Amino acid sequence: MSDCSLPRRAFLARAIVAGTTAALAPRDLWAAVGSRLPAAPAIITSERLRPQWPSGVQTGDPWPTRAILWGRTDRAAQLQVEWSTTEGFRDVRRVRGPVARAAHAFTTHLDLHDLPPGQTIFYRARYESLASPGAFSEPVVGQLRTPIRATARATRPVRIAWSGDMVGQGWGIDEARGGIRMYDALRRAEPDVFVHSGDNIYADGPLQAEVPLDDGTGWRNLVTEAKSRVCEALDDFRGAFAYNLLDANAQRFGASVPVIAQWDDHEVVNNWFPALMLTDDVRYTEKRVRVLATRARQALFEFLPIRRHAVDRERVYRAFSLGPLADLFVVDLRSYRGANSPNLQAEPSPATAILGESQLAWLERSLTVSRATWKVVACDMPIGLVVNDPVRDGVRNYEAIANANDGAPRGREHEIARLLQRLQQAGVRNVVWVTADVHYCAAHHYAPERAAFTRFDPFWEFVAGPMHAGTFGPNALDGTFGPAVRFSSAAPSPNRPPSDNLQFYGTLDIDPGTRALTAALWDVTGRKLWSTELAP
Repeated sequence: MSDCSLPRRAFLARAIVAGTTAALAPRDLWAAVGSRLPAAPAIITSERLRPQWPSGVQTGDPWPTRAILWGRTDRAAQLQVEWSTTEGFRDVRRVRGPVARAAHAFTTHLDLHDLPPGQTIFYRARYESLASPGAFSEPVVGQLRTPIRATARATRPVRIAWSGDMVGQGWGIDEARGGIRMYDALRRAEPDVFVHSGDNIYADGPLQAEVPLDDGTGWRNLVTEAKSRVCEALDDFRGAFAYNLLDANAQRFGASVPVIAQWDDHEVVNNWFPALMLTDDVRYTEKRVRVLATRARQALFEFLPIRRHAVDRERVYRAFSLGPLADLFVVDLRSYRGANSPNLQAEPSPATAILGESQLAWLERSLTVSRATWKVVACDMPIGLVVNDPVRDGVRNYEAIANANDGAPRGREHEIARLLQRLQQAGVRNVVWVTADVHYCAAHHYAPERAAFTRFDPFWEFVAGPMHAGTFGPNALDGTFGPAVRFSSAAPSPNRPPSDNLQFYGTLDIDPGTRALTAALWDVTGRKLWSTELAP
């Protein structure tokens, strides 16, 4: 999907400098890749004085002229970045970035700006120690592609990939089995952007050193201190995010593909809502989920390449223009929801909230004013799949939108019914939904002729995942909005390991000539399982 002078994989194979040229002094190494920065006061060769890159680099939240460049080091140090539109770094731009400090786990977020739209951007970054000026890290190199402007003419396809659910159900990094192979599969797919649909970490899922497999062998996890227990302190959540980035595939992916991330439940604790109390979970000394969620949110913003909202800096929901062919709308079904319940309330109220009034109004307005051919809603939970919450006091509660009642909208279905009806009234067409959460892949078509609620236009919902977690499914469908399964690939038995290759991602490809959208579902080996082409 790249039109740069050197193919993406070839460039990155040559350009991941860290660890391959350690014999060079930092100043010499920077010069070896073409830097013309002013000379440092002295060449520092002691390894202990150099800042390190324990987590690689990431980019995210791309706009036509901006993108977030994320990094992490191991000490107080200032980020320095060079970027160019050529692999040889001709006409290079230099940016002195923020300082990594302990208060934010030595992470940095640089909002690169004045980038040319629709271009492949090559970048290299390094840290300079504050305690030892002139002591530079080895440089890390990567690339991303900026979207074209919404008013421009599309001349190349757009590819969006998505998936979710990372290091869940006890399946961590087993380096002997290739580590987190999904990151390699996604890198090879060469999407313009990857949407992480939530469960970036399993804060409530400690790892054991070894998990027995059916064939008599064992899955041997890399286990860190943070992943040996549930996350309660801020540093626990930070450690869970840092764990995933120990994987070499994850670091190569981070240097290759920009990420647009959202969150779901396992960034905090299974099936959480703000008012939840973990009264019966003996693993936790902090029982207030609202407190845990505050810490988890801080770690999320520290460790993912997310651009903070100008006014509401804690806001996760946001929108992106990927050019005239696609707008992307990222929602948050966690922060504003009411308590999980039987989900059968006859009238909408704060108790039935899943998006919440402000976010729902934002989504209605944003979809209505969008002029892109396709409107992609990245939702962290599916609409029609029934997701149970544990039975409490003999009562069956529900975790997602559906309530296993095929009749008129009730409970959280009220907000979805309102949204779908408003879109029909406004004549908004070409809306597709992508999601993860349920740990299998599926394609669902929603149509009013099959539904109890009929005031909406037909639409598709595509489900993909897990990325690296136990595989389950399939779930039952709720008939309120008339879903039908067009494809499904689930586990033959619960909690199948990543070694079974039942790890899934999806892609949306939009053709610039026909403007048709092709949705496809893939497994971790890169095998296409199913696809369909949708005319605009």
